[in-house]
Amino acid sequence: MAIARFPSVVIDCPDAAALATFYGALLDWKVELDEGWADVRADYGQCISFQQVEDYRAPVWPGQEVPQQFHLDVIVDDLDAGEVAVRELGATLAETQPGTTFRVFLDPAGHPFCLCTS
Repeated sequence: MAIARFPSVVIDCPDAAALATFYGALLDWKVELDEGWADVRADYGQCISFQQVEDYRAPVWPGQEVPQQFHLDVIVDDLDAGEVAVRELGATLAETQPGTTFRVFLDPAGHPFCLCTS
């Protein structure tokens, strides 16, 4: 018997509302804002939460001076079209690109995430 219905991910960041807005637009999920906290929620219930943290330090990828803390893989049909879309939302292409079937980006708070074709 499962104890929980969905796993939840909570991501530390310097501005919870801004990062939730970014991921809400990326995933086309509903954004719910509160003081220092925000959620993005899918219609089927899955949720990613964002917690505002004082003195936030962005991860350094691929190094480990400040570990990456987490990363999301987002599946897309077309890497080029996906890149255009996430850049318009405020993501930046990471300098290091270790593969050909995925691309590494940094979200507006500096967290790495990947667009993947499978």
